[in-house]
Amino acid sequence: MRGEDGLSWLAHPTPRDGQLEMISACLETLSKGGAHLASAPTGIGKTAAALAAALEFAESASERKTIMFLTPRQSQHKIVVDTVRKINDKRKGDKITLVDMIGQSGMCVEPFAGSRGVSFSLLCSNHRKNKQCRPWLTNAPGFEKRILSDPLHVDELVEMSKTHMEGGEKRQTCPWKAARRVAKEAQIIVCDYNHLFIEEVRNASLKAMELNLDDLIIIVDEAHNLPDRVRMGMQRRLTPTMVRNAASEVEEHLGEMQKVAQINDLIGEAVMLKTWCLAVCKEFRLILAREFKRMLSEIDNSDEMLIGASDVLNWLDEAFDAVSAIASQSTLTGTESAFSNPDKNVRLKMFKQILESNEVEIDEDGDNEPSAHLLAHLIDVLERFGAGTALCLVFEGEGKDGRIVTHLLDAGLVAGPIFEKTAGAILMSGTLDPPNMFADLLGIGNDIRGESIHPSPFAKERRPIVVATDVTTLYRERGPQNTEKIRQHIRSIVQNTPGNVAVFVPSYRFLEDTFDDIYVPGVKKEIESKAWTKKDIDALLINLKEAPKMGKKILLAGVFNGRLSEGVDYAGGLLDTVICVGIQNAPPSVFQKSYGNYIKDKFGQNNHWRYANSQPAINTILQAMGRPIRAMGDRALIVLLDRRNIDRTYSICYPPDIKMNQVSSYEGSGRFAKRFFTKVKREADI
Repeated sequence: MRGEDGLSWLAHPTPRDGQLEMISACLETLSKGGAHLASAPTGIGKTAAALAAALEFAESASERKTIMFLTPRQSQHKIVVDTVRKINDKRKGDKITLVDMIGQSGMCVEPFAGSRGVSFSLLCSNHRKNKQCRPWLTNAPGFEKRILSDPLHVDELVEMSKTHMEGGEKRQTCPWKAARRVAKEAQIIVCDYNHLFIEEVRNASLKAMELNLDDLIIIVDEAHNLPDRVRMGMQRRLTPTMVRNAASEVEEHLGEMQKVAQINDLIGEAVMLKTWCLAVCKEFRLILAREFKRMLSEIDNSDEMLIGASDVLNWLDEAFDAVSAIASQSTLTGTESAFSNPDKNVRLKMFKQILESNEVEIDEDGDNEPSAHLLAHLIDVLERFGAGTALCLVFEGEGKDGRIVTHLLDAGLVAGPIFEKTAGAILMSGTLDPPNMFADLLGIGNDIRGESIHPSPFAKERRPIVVATDVTTLYRERGPQNTEKIRQHIRSIVQNTPGNVAVFVPSYRFLEDTFDDIYVPGVKKEIESKAWTKKDIDALLINLKEAPKMGKKILLAGVFNGRLSEGVDYAGGLLDTVICVGIQNAPPSVFQKSYGNYIKDKFGQNNHWRYANSQPAINTILQAMGRPIRAMGDRALIVLLDRRNIDRTYSICYPPDIKMNQVSSYEGSGRFAKRFFTKVKREADI
């Protein structure tokens, strides 16, 4: 197929460099029902190109298809909505319909909207069930039509839901309910990764929208994040305290059930099963307390140890057997025939189902997820992945008793079957490189994958890269002298940069150690905090914009993979220089060793280090490097403060067209910065 096939759907008046090639490559893969992985840098207009290809493919399909545009951050939703608005303005015909959604709690207009996870779900469910949620009870067909009449950003949708006029009067309706109701009619749905890659969320969302996987054309933005997001979605924790709390919740629900136990035999049976579940929870807690005590005594100074999924399942079997042994002497009479000698999987599934269905009363300001549900989620992960080598369980000696954490080692087990079933997919990112690595990690088979790498449209002389060869963050070479050299480089570069400078480092600890002692006269420091909110980020962007107007500059400091190094658009030349300190390799751990061994076994020795360590670390740097250059008129200096960037282990992970200049001292980096900013101006400033 040709890129011109999607040109009528392109948001831009004329195609940018690389857009037609990207559209053509995506259409070629989509036409075969495959998944296309595009490594496309900032500036190419990849959002517009992906939408153009997907809309062209949907238009030509024999059956109606819905485009689901997935992003990892809410801030990226606005880019999609604005792009679709531009397409509509350009086409001047029937408007493309779009629904922008985030999680239910994020769209809620009730006072308990701040609660998280299962806590919110239970509060929302109780309010709806008891007919206490007025917005949920209020139907607003006019508002639903308005959602489809012109694309709305989710914030606009939520605000409009509070003031919309329906039948001549103002009615506040539930924006999440309204959005889900009309989503099945929209051509594009914008939402988070979780809507597709977390099973319980996917099943609920698609059912409510009356959609199936084969109805969907998927676009995954910032797709380099997807393998980790999928694996993190399967992470669960287990502690004796959690099981104790689960028992309390089950007991609370049981008490409510017993009050009405005489109504009919069905409820009587439910009470009997709930009683059995409570007894298992109590036995399981005692067994966990014993095993956690043993493991704490064994880990000594290592702080963690690897255990098997079979260990936890055996402990659950021990609890089941203990309850069966005393069934005839307790209120569990009648359950013995069902649970004393059944298939192990039968009673495990029954236990999980009872925990999942458990209902508890929670305070409206509570933010803790019910432990019964968390325990059910853990069992689900053990059931799905525990029999193979793709699940790693680690006992960590943190806290009073320690904890067990599950780690899925293979995102492809979750993502692969999804991409197989969809009508087609486009995965894109500026750091989806090499595409075949991400296809491997996501389980996208050779028979359905397509790949393309698109060069940056920016002239290399407008974004030179400098590597300092006298510093490193390699652990064995760290020390006061090395840290002071890093500070000297930062000071020298800031002093010779006319505008704002952003520095990204491997960790918050490193951030604190490095920046407490940095002072540059006349320069304001802004240091990222874990507690920062979207409002803090918005205020920071305003400060970055205003500082140069007043003859001032800001030294911004953040961490790789943090709020500031990914997802924030520093448009308009807000940053003149980006400094990347170190290489963020994952620290040694039981999990990292297990992950590396799994990668080695599945993808071979040659891919082991690159897939598990070096490429993810360099892609983190590439993400940070892409922050300052957002438009053709921008220019920025990139400084890498770690000599390992020029070692072959890491240099092969950079795009082949990248050229690295070298300096051996802070005086050298300062001189390079001064020369660059003297010679190269922002085009808007010329």
